[in-house]
Amino acid sequence: MDLLDAVKARLAAGPEVQQCYYVTGEADFMLVIIVQTMADYEALTRRLFFDAGNVKRFRTLVVMDRVKVGLGVPLL
Repeated sequence: MDLLDAVKARLAAGPEVQQCYYVTGEADFMLVIIVQTMADYEALTRRLFFDAGNVKRFRTLVVMDRVKVGLGVPLL
């Protein structure tokens, strides 16, 4: 298994990871995660990113308000 497949498998296995996208551009992956506390978030980042050894950096955006949530696709 190569490094990319290993990262995908690790992210897919995390119950906190609600959505994971392999993308182009500045980042390789975009994640939507859900944790109850910042301590839980820190533990998750240690497990998924710091302990991985092949993650150079990550950036966090914290949701302040859910304006619209949904994955439905309108059929036109």
